[in-house]
Amino acid sequence: MRIQGLEEEEKSVIDVARLMLLAARTAPKGKGADDIETMILTGKEKDAVAKEMHKIAKNPDDHWTRDAKNVELCNALVLIGLKGPKALGTQCGACGYENCGQMLKAGRKEGTFFAGPTCIIKALDLGIAIGSAVKTAQIHNVDNRIFFRAGVGAYQLKLMPDCTIVIGIPLAASGKSPFFDR
Repeated sequence: MRIQGLEEEEKSVIDVARLMLLAARTAPKGKGADDIETMILTGKEKDAVAKEMHKIAKNPDDHWTRDAKNVELCNALVLIGLKGPKALGTQCGACGYENCGQMLKAGRKEGTFFAGPTCIIKALDLGIAIGSAVKTAQIHNVDNRIFFRAGVGAYQLKLMPDCTIVIGIPLAASGKSPFFDR
């Protein structure tokens, strides 16, 4: 039997992406309340996110274009989103409202890129889930980078309609990381 390297490496990236979803799911959450959503995109769906990022770009030399090109080069795009608006009930006011009830009463409001308001504890949960996912990619030697802009592209395409924030993590297996010279 002969196994060709490039094809198997691409399959391995998908395997690691699946492990990243598991890491995001099992990451610690405030009060154990899980409002994280995950997804893996490849092929045309991944390229649609890059195309949306190109649409947002103001000029061909800006960061949106640079990041869109990185998404085009990657083997897979992991998306991690936060369902919201939801509150944990800490009454801390970090969301900008006096209490959780006021935040929930305000409801979902579309912003420039994402919707708010966002409970700070839920935002921290999202960050911990993202950190757990990229740690998993790193352990398995898959090149990755956390992309706010890829998340915006996915959000604009309504790929995770229940989420108020989406973050993208492009993954690549190549001789040189496409995310290195940015």
